Amino acid sequence: MTETAVRAGAAVALNGLRKRFGEVRAVDGVDLVISPGEVVALLGPNGAGKSTTVDLLLGLSTPDSGEVSVFGRTPREAVVAGQVSAMLQGGALPDDTTVAEVVALVAALHRKPMPVARALRQAGIEDLAGRRCTKLSGGQKQRVRFALALVCEPDLLVLDEPTVAMDVETRRAFWQQMRAYTDTGRTVLFATHYLEEAEEYADRVVLMRAGRVVADGSVAQVRAAVSGRTVRAVVPGVAELVLPGVRSMERRGDRFTLACTDSDAAVRALVTGFPGAHDIEITAMGLEDAFLALTGEEDR
Repeated sequence: MTETAVRAGAAVALNGLRKRFGEVRAVDGVDLVISPGEVVALLGPNGAGKSTTVDLLLGLSTPDSGEVSVFGRTPREAVVAGQVSAMLQGGALPDDTTVAEVVALVAALHRKPMPVARALRQAGIEDLAGRRCTKLSGGQKQRVRFALALVCEPDLLVLDEPTVAMDVETRRAFWQQMRAYTDTGRTVLFATHYLEEAEEYADRVVLMRAGRVVADGSVAQVRAAVSGRTVRAVVPGVAELVLPGVRSMERRGDRFTLACTDSDAAVRALVTGFPGAHDIEITAMGLEDAFLALTGEEDR
C-alpha cells in the first residue's frame, strides 16, 4: 500500500509538521500516521513537543509548515463533524452548574450527541449528576471532562494527561472505562507522564524529544531499541563493584543495581569475584529505561 493510500485511510496523518515559538522549535518535522482503532500513547519529557502536537492536531494552533489531516479532513472540519473530541488537562468547568447540566450544555452543541445519562454512565459519574462543579475534587473534575469528551461519540478521542489528580482507585476505574470505549473500535491518542499507563493500555508508543519523534512502535519494540539488561544483587561489605559489561552502577546499602551492556559477563564476574553475592535478579530493560535512554541523548 502506498504512503498516500495509508494516509487517505488514516485517523490521523501528520506530515512534516513544524511549529516555532520565537527561537524554540516546539515541533520540528513530525511525521505520524495513526490508523483507525489504534490506542496510541504520546510520551516525552517536559518540553518535548507533546502538547503543541496535540494543539496542532485539534486545530487549536496553526503549524508554520506541514499538514494535519483527521479522517481525511482538516482539524476544524473533523471537530465540527463530531469526529474528534478532546479531554484537556486545563479545561475549565462552570462553577454554578451541576455536572448533568454542563454535560447537557455541551451535548446541545453537537448534531447527534449520545444521551446525557449514557455519557455520565460511561464516564462513571452517575452519582455526581446533581453536584455543582465547584464542589468537585480534582479527580472528579477530570472524570467530568471525560464525559464532556465522550458526549459527541467521537471516532477519535484525544486525551492530555487524563489521570492527573486521580487517586489510584479512580485511575484504575478510568482506564477500565476507557478500555470499554476502545473495544468499540474507536481511536485514542493520549499524552501521559505515567509510563505504566502507556505500558498497560497502549497498542503503540510514540516517544518525542526536542520536537521530534525518536521512537515509534509497540511497547516491546520501543523497549528493544535500548539494548542491555539490569542486574540487581545484594553484595555485603562491598563499597563498589567494578565488573565487565556494566554501563552504570547504583548502590543503596548492600544492594546494587547494575545497568549492563553484557549481563552474562557481569554476572559471571560477580559470582566468581564475590562469593557472598545473593538475591541476584536479571531483568530486561523496561519502558522507563527506554524512555530515559532515548530522551536523554543529546545527539541521535
